[in-house]
Amino acid sequence: MEYGRLLEIALEEARMGMAEGGVPVGAPLFDRDGKLLGKGRNRRIQEDDPSVHGETDAFRKAGRQRRYDDKIMVTTLAPCWYCSGLIRQFRIGTVVVGESRTFKGGIDWLREIGVSVIDLDSDECRELLESFIESRPDVWNEDIGEFGESDD
Repeated sequence: MEYGRLLEIALEEARMGMAEGGVPVGAPLFDRDGKLLGKGRNRRIQEDDPSVHGETDAFRKAGRQRRYDDKIMVTTLAPCWYCSGLIRQFRIGTVVVGESRTFKGGIDWLREIGVSVIDLDSDECRELLESFIESRPDVWNEDIGEFGESDD
C-alpha cells in the first residue's frame, strides 16, 4: 500500500480546513485496497461543533460499512482520545498517522489493543500544524493543547 498517496488526501483536507479558518487536520477512510470511502477535516470552528474532528468527519462521510477491521484511517495528526475511541469502538484495523511529534494522542493505546499504527513522521504535516499552533494558540488550546486553560 502506498501510504504517502493516501496521506496526500489527508493533507489536502487539512489545507482546506486551514484556509477556512479551522484546525488543519485532515483524514480520509479507505478500504483495504486503497479505495476512498470518505474524507473529512476538522471543522469544529467552521461548524461551531466541537465533535467534528477530521477522523469523525471522514468516518461519517464514509457511511455505514459492514465491517471496519479491514479499513484504513489516515490522519495528518495522531488521533486524540476522542478519535482513538472511535477507532477502537468500530475496530478500524489500520491507522496511518502523518505525524505524532506535535501531539501523540492515543497511538500507544491503539497499538496496545492491536490496531496497526503506521507513523509516517511527515515534516509537511508537522510544519502545517506547528504554524497553526503558533498563529492560533487560542483555538489549539481550547480543544487539545492546554485543554482550554484560561488566563485567570
